[in-house]
Amino acid sequence: MNELSKLPSVDRLLSEASLHSLVSGHGHRVVSDAVRAELADVRESVKAGAALPATGALIAAVERRVERHMRPHLQPVFNLTGTVLHTNLGRAVLPESVVDAIARAARAPCALEYDLETGGRGDRDDLVEGLLRELTGAEAATVVNNNAAAVFLLLNTLAQRKEIVVSRGELVEIGGAFRVPDIMRRAGAKLVEVGTTNRTHLRDFDEAVGAKTAMVMKVHTSNYAVQGFTAAVAEAELAQLAHARGVPFVVDLGSGTLVNLEQWGLPHEPTPRDSIEAGADLVTFSGDKLLGGPQAGLLVGRRELIAKIKKNPLKRALRAGKLTLAALEATLALYRDPGRLPQRLEALRLLTRPEAEIRAQAERLLPAWQAALAGWPLDASIAPTLSQIGSGSLPVDRLPSAALVARPRGRRAGVLHKLEEALRRLTTPVIGHIADDTLRLDLRCLDVKEEGAFAAQLASLAR
Repeated sequence: MNELSKLPSVDRLLSEASLHSLVSGHGHRVVSDAVRAELADVRESVKAGAALPATGALIAAVERRVERHMRPHLQPVFNLTGTVLHTNLGRAVLPESVVDAIARAARAPCALEYDLETGGRGDRDDLVEGLLRELTGAEAATVVNNNAAAVFLLLNTLAQRKEIVVSRGELVEIGGAFRVPDIMRRAGAKLVEVGTTNRTHLRDFDEAVGAKTAMVMKVHTSNYAVQGFTAAVAEAELAQLAHARGVPFVVDLGSGTLVNLEQWGLPHEPTPRDSIEAGADLVTFSGDKLLGGPQAGLLVGRRELIAKIKKNPLKRALRAGKLTLAALEATLALYRDPGRLPQRLEALRLLTRPEAEIRAQAERLLPAWQAALAGWPLDASIAPTLSQIGSGSLPVDRLPSAALVARPRGRRAGVLHKLEEALRRLTTPVIGHIADDTLRLDLRCLDVKEEGAFAAQLASLAR
């Protein structure tokens, strides 16, 4: 008798009581499609010589298939890469107070563009403009989708068919091969490079400013550092020159932070207030990097220039939605109490975690790590390591940390990559880092409250 004739039909499998709850939870179409796909795969396997699976095994396979199909693509992961603000993993983790603000905005209608005082139409920027003015010292502010959009909108508004004078050493390329010169070109502006890669002087800018100049621009090199025989012009000097020649001075800070990070032992990073006080007419920066909030591009500066930018039709295409604005308002509000920022702002808490605390966490988790790798040709241990801030922020600075590590015993080609793949396939994927023939799980970003869940799922790695 043909083995394939023993396979149950689609309707026969769907009538199994154990699949009823699956249909109730996910719908008839999803489950029936999974049944058809599983039966098709089984037919091919049997034709190739495989044994016919029992009905119970078929049902279990259908359940797994439905679970994979219905699993959200945007999955939570354990970020143990050693990069705190990891672009590919969503950058800043938001504080609970910010998450609550997003949930409130999502659950009910809210006054996004409605003025509760007058009953008329409002401006969504008003939700955060007061906070941004307070925290940066600027006259006005507006918000768009991200910092690249902020720079693009600024240039398209103020410099279309005109020239922008920028130091050659500041022509930044950010992640995904997006380059400042390309953004300028797409915005309709002409780039005028001055100076050299490592040295630019005030006279270089002075000689380049002319009748077609729209602005003098400084781009903060937040994602790389030029060291050695270097020279750069201070913002105050550039502002003075630009104003003397009748053009605005604009600063693109890229990452951006609102406080002096040095007070917590972190490297110095310029703030929007620094640039405004130095004479900048406009400053752009990100919301989801050192600021510790949602993805957003923030523009602050002179009132008349912000007003022009907001009148550009592209502003509507690039504007932020209510969930972003709710998150941004809640994040900015935390900066009103800077003394408690390391406890309340998650990004800053992770950046300032003491090395001793992380090492103690590693020691607590080491037994579970060793047990998980007991069947692998790997040695499991703890090692000191250096975390990085990430997302183009403070690129040469490192933070002392501790990691769970795995090293091959002898020449074991590919075993680390197999382990790395197995970690990615856990219920909550674990993302580590392989370098120097070692897999490292930097624990800086592992919350103490998540230790139990992390350790429990390691058991499935055991061979």
